[in-house]
Amino acid sequence: MRISLISLFFTLILLACGGSEETKSSTDINSPRAELPVTILYTGTAEPEEKEMIINDKEAPEGMIAINGGNVRIGSEEGFDHERPLFWARVKPYFLDKSPVTVAQFREFVEATGYKTEAEEFGNAGVIHESTGKNWILKDGANWRYPMGPDFPAANDDHPVTQVSWRDAMAYAQWAGKRLPHEIEWEHAARNAENSRSIYPWGDSLSTSLGFKANVWNGIFPEFNRVEDGFSETSPVGQYGETPIGLTDMSGNVWEWCLNYKFDYRALIIDDFPGGMDQEKAQRGGSFLCEPTWCHGYRVSGRSSSTPETSLFHIGFRCLKEID
Repeated sequence: MRISLISLFFTLILLACGGSEETKSSTDINSPRAELPVTILYTGTAEPEEKEMIINDKEAPEGMIAINGGNVRIGSEEGFDHERPLFWARVKPYFLDKSPVTVAQFREFVEATGYKTEAEEFGNAGVIHESTGKNWILKDGANWRYPMGPDFPAANDDHPVTQVSWRDAMAYAQWAGKRLPHEIEWEHAARNAENSRSIYPWGDSLSTSLGFKANVWNGIFPEFNRVEDGFSETSPVGQYGETPIGLTDMSGNVWEWCLNYKFDYRALIIDDFPGGMDQEKAQRGGSFLCEPTWCHGYRVSGRSSSTPETSLFHIGFRCLKEID
């Protein structure tokens, strides 16, 4: 099922922000700039002249968090190549789901619409486990109801829904009157809407005196997992507490689909940068399979991507609602 993006996008109107000669003044339909939603006001190498936070004083819908607007520096010089170069963005306020969409919430959508996911259409989906020889396989019968396959227990209602493709996530978001967040919006929220430069939303350490702050792989992937954080696969949403602005599961548990195609950051800030957009869709947040020697994706700046039809047992999503 394909959901048109036309209703979700407007051509980006650039603000007059002095000091940056590298900011694009026009938009090519094949450029990442053409994908920027209306909440993103500016991207460029110079910090916007307007420095004030844009307060979100609207009451958030149930299950969502009001995210203030403002300036955020996207990326990390200490991260991987695809997290560079750093650039500035200015973002309007919006609402973001407090947690990833759960199995129970996705079931409500399916029961209301009769929707069939791409994994159900294909008859299989991606899994890696001891039972698969620690190799990725397309497991017959794996889907959002049975993420590991029908020979494993059904998905728990309070866990993030997985085995959903980008198109499945888009379909749910449209039904819910929302959309997926652009990864710039996602990172702005992960940086607590105040340009926090910490490695994780809560600070620079994966664990505190109170225990682990995220569901990630505790060992060397895929050889061994000590499961020190309590879960070898998905965990209930909110299990590890909230970020300073009230979001949960922004690091680990499941990767989250984003609205945009994968792109090179340089394409946003350099005129006529060759390459444009990839055919894969962006993901943020990392998952229970992430560890530093494999993918340190649960850092705020971490990035990943997959093709739009991909369904895997460690990928879910959350939704964003624009403010009228």
